[in-house]
Amino acid sequence: MNNLTTNHYIPDFVTPPGDTLLETLQNLGMTQTELAERTGRPKKTINEIINGKTAITPETALQFERVLGVPASFWNNREQQYRASLARQSEQKVLQTHTEWLKQFPVRDIIKRGWLTERAGEVEQIQELLSFFGIASPSQWETIWSTTTVSYRKSKISSGDQYALSVWLRRGQMAAQQVECEPYTTEGFESTLREVRRLTTTSQEVFQPQIARLCAQVGVAVVFVQELPRLRINGATYWYANKPVIQLSFLYKSDDQLWFTFFHEAGHILKHGKRSLFIETKGDKVENDKEAEANRFASDLLIPPEQYRQFRPYGVHYSIDEIVAFANELGIAPGIVVGRLQHDHKLPIQNCNKLKRRLQWQSNATK
Repeated sequence: MNNLTTNHYIPDFVTPPGDTLLETLQNLGMTQTELAERTGRPKKTINEIINGKTAITPETALQFERVLGVPASFWNNREQQYRASLARQSEQKVLQTHTEWLKQFPVRDIIKRGWLTERAGEVEQIQELLSFFGIASPSQWETIWSTTTVSYRKSKISSGDQYALSVWLRRGQMAAQQVECEPYTTEGFESTLREVRRLTTTSQEVFQPQIARLCAQVGVAVVFVQELPRLRINGATYWYANKPVIQLSFLYKSDDQLWFTFFHEAGHILKHGKRSLFIETKGDKVENDKEAEANRFASDLLIPPEQYRQFRPYGVHYSIDEIVAFANELGIAPGIVVGRLQHDHKLPIQNCNKLKRRLQWQSNATK
């Protein structure tokens, strides 16, 4: 599908309403002096309106209606169109200086996702991007996105990827705003996580909508937003529109990674308040105290520590049958056990991977 759209026609220039006023006077055979006398306005004011130096006020428009027989609404609209045209020309000049800002974003990929409409010119594309972010100018992007405090579980986002990251997060914000949630309660969310944990044994077609539904009932918006190329993000947590949001991608495309990320993000919501934005990325392991705490929360909720300590292989390595039996005992997906054992270097990275369920992007998720 071609996303290239034809721009609505917007004239490059709208003549001042004074041109129309002068033409009206000429048709009526009335001089500027006579109009000034009939309206009670100084002749200088009438002349400045005709030359576009002074605006037609609503009061003046009413006077023109009585004297000239042309509705006040016409003069008001004419003035509004002219001033809007001047503002648009001024904005165009300013936006032309921000074409390098536009080039920092993966525009082609954003358009491909259907998140942005393709425009023919750079200025028009900048305007489209500003509308996507819900901001007035690139300066507001700097204010909102460049100063955001971010905590990382793994590697930091490079400065170049900050632009793509802001797009991915903004898409999540837009999706989260559409999620109808009950008021958030810590107790309700903690209880719901036990129910969500049981969904790990179900198919993606079942668990994906169920996660969103169950969490919304206790005030948490869960949204799935497809990852952008080269932006190695698998999850994020933040508060938006007065509700906590868990934003997930399918970066790893395996159930163990998705479930660990979900419960890790849930740990942030329960333990770390409303102010921070937490981003989970693929890369070298760099952790702070909050990230380590969220890690422990996810690990312990999925696999209780005491049961995990007691789980030992009969032979040198854990077998598939042993892992499946242990997962059944816990009531979780076997792939989660495999992922945990591999992470803790208790199972070779190449062993038992067939127990991990592969995930695919779902059309009912946010693209």
